[in-house]
Amino acid sequence: MSWLDQLARFWPHIAAGFDLIAALLVSAHALLHKRDSRAATLWIGLAWLLPALGSLLYLAFGVNRIRRRAITLAVHKTYSRDVPENLGEPEHDGAEHLKHIARVVSRVATQPLTTGNKIEPLVNGDAAFPAMLAAIAAAKKSVTLVSYIFDNDASGQKFISALAHAVQCGVAVRVLVDAAGARYSFPPITWKLQRAKIPFAKFLPTSILTPWRVATINLRNHRKSLIVDGQIAFTGGMNIRHGNVLGDKPKSPVQDLHFRVEGPVVTELQEAFANDWAFTTEEILDGDTWFPAAREAGDIIARVIPDGPDADFENLRLTLLAALAEAQTSVKILTPYFLPDNTLINALNLASLRGVRVDIILPAKNNLPPVHWASRSMWWQVLQRGCHLWLTPPPFDHSKLMIVDGHWVLLGSANWDARSLRLNFELNVECYSREFAQEMEKFIAQKISTAHEVTKAEADARNIPGKLRDAIARLFSPYL
Repeated sequence: MSWLDQLARFWPHIAAGFDLIAALLVSAHALLHKRDSRAATLWIGLAWLLPALGSLLYLAFGVNRIRRRAITLAVHKTYSRDVPENLGEPEHDGAEHLKHIARVVSRVATQPLTTGNKIEPLVNGDAAFPAMLAAIAAAKKSVTLVSYIFDNDASGQKFISALAHAVQCGVAVRVLVDAAGARYSFPPITWKLQRAKIPFAKFLPTSILTPWRVATINLRNHRKSLIVDGQIAFTGGMNIRHGNVLGDKPKSPVQDLHFRVEGPVVTELQEAFANDWAFTTEEILDGDTWFPAAREAGDIIARVIPDGPDADFENLRLTLLAALAEAQTSVKILTPYFLPDNTLINALNLASLRGVRVDIILPAKNNLPPVHWASRSMWWQVLQRGCHLWLTPPPFDHSKLMIVDGHWVLLGSANWDARSLRLNFELNVECYSREFAQEMEKFIAQKISTAHEVTKAEADARNIPGKLRDAIARLFSPYL
């Protein structure tokens, strides 16, 4: 009998042996690393009941952490990690309790609080894109850009032209695009970046055809920032796509919010980019080209809160819980995707029960219907304890913002869902400023003025088929 005949005879046993080993490894990993016993039970069951496929699914979607080597730069040695005493003169404006939020974040985030910052809101691509393009055009030394989605459309072409001109003028340019986000348009923008000779990289390229990359297929870089000469930054939740320019009446319009930032916190944004770039390309960005001396520009106290499935795991979730625990008068949450876990739901409800006014503002029409269905199945859980839930009219609103007690503001890329809080690499900024918070409260008040308030009775009155569809969608909420 030839070796081929022997292989044909014994291959089922060999395959069964490999599957047994894989199932045992999956079971051990799930038992040791899954914090939720229900999730561990589910994955173990899949590994044993779906030969080979269950183990492969666990590798792709169940391993939600990676190891990244953080780049330690000397740019923050002049800043103290102690909480500043002047968080907007709290002894005079009732914000003394906000120091407790600052202390929590100081213990979970790697960045210190910085003083002397200026932050300006930019509404939609109509305001944000011209400001960003003008900053790139004025660049003298460096430009760094990271975006989850960078579409090859009219707005994307303007950014390509601006970045290419900067390169031609001798400006050091680095562009980082998430590998999954680059697929939102075809041909992908990476083709144009390469043709224009703009230095770029794709974050965590993945493919089911490359098994060694399967484990990171579910981990995406959702961060958005543009930093020019290490002095001016733009960050928030806005992707680079023409749908954000509402004045041009795009086919799929999207409302969004971005911010122009100056001051020492820009250095922290640059450091976040430098870490992502080093992880992706192994190139270290350091020196005055990327990190010039920080200079004060305003009176906002701010800090960058990086979050991701690495050493920064659950930084943002802990920040949200701390903010909800310390709120005394009001909490305002503006988010496109609202799929909080039970702990966050309980924190929202407890705030409401303590007498805090909790307003949650969501889009009436979501760009992802299954997410809207899953979210709607949860609304009753916050409505029954007195939280207020508002639905804003179209076009779809992708804005992200949280304000506590008219003084503390959280802005950035993260949504209120498991994908943002556990799987994605996110970038947020916490701000302490009565004036800035009041400006953003006016922005939210304008949205509420045209929104529809959902009542508990209205949520309960929906028909059974609709409730069942929504409940089924909620089962997949950790993956939406």
